[in-house]
Amino acid sequence: MMKIFRFLFKTLLWLLVIPIIGVVVFKWVPVPATPLMVIRYFEQKGADKETIWKHDWVPIDEISKNLQLAVICSEDQNFLSHNGFDLKAIEKAFDSNQKSERVRGGSTISQQTAKNVFLWPERSWLRKGMETYVTFWIELIWSKERIMEVYLNSIEMGNGIYGAEAASQFWFKKPASKLSKSEAAAIAAILPRPLKYRANPLTKYIASRKLWIMKQMSFHGALNYDRKDEK
Repeated sequence: MMKIFRFLFKTLLWLLVIPIIGVVVFKWVPVPATPLMVIRYFEQKGADKETIWKHDWVPIDEISKNLQLAVICSEDQNFLSHNGFDLKAIEKAFDSNQKSERVRGGSTISQQTAKNVFLWPERSWLRKGMETYVTFWIELIWSKERIMEVYLNSIEMGNGIYGAEAASQFWFKKPASKLSKSEAAAIAAILPRPLKYRANPLTKYIASRKLWIMKQMSFHGALNYDRKDEK
């Protein structure tokens, strides 16, 4: 019995320690790959489909401020002011999910980064608990700008397309640094379901989402990572 307890204790310890080491390392080191990238690769291979894996890490200075602002307005409008968790967004998502069969997420950009970089894409209490734990350390150790840099270099933005540079080249044939406000909003518009939606050419639904995001970008104003807004 003691051996079992020791094994469980060591397993739990590693589950808690390894993410912290990863967060510290990735504060400076580019993320080479994520669990989702690997999963998608083997899904494609298992289905005898063409394997697509496009991922080009670029520093945040080479990612258009338009795209940075677009994903904030689309995914997490309180990103610059919260500490990793937006309780109001979570509450709204919970209320919406009680009334509709369509599941709405309340995850912040920080939480999505924790999930994308360190965890697996599964709905479970264990994964959600680990996501909360890793998000805490990300917010503690990384700056908001670093969180955005990792997020925009790791997120899925199409079939086998990961990160801003690969997405910009795939959808608009240009580097991420050159994305216009309209193009950035189009990419942000597909993030909820990047395997289903396309940023170019636009469907009617994505076009309407793009226009909404562009309006939100105008309301938000200039992007400032040092801003300390009240919640």
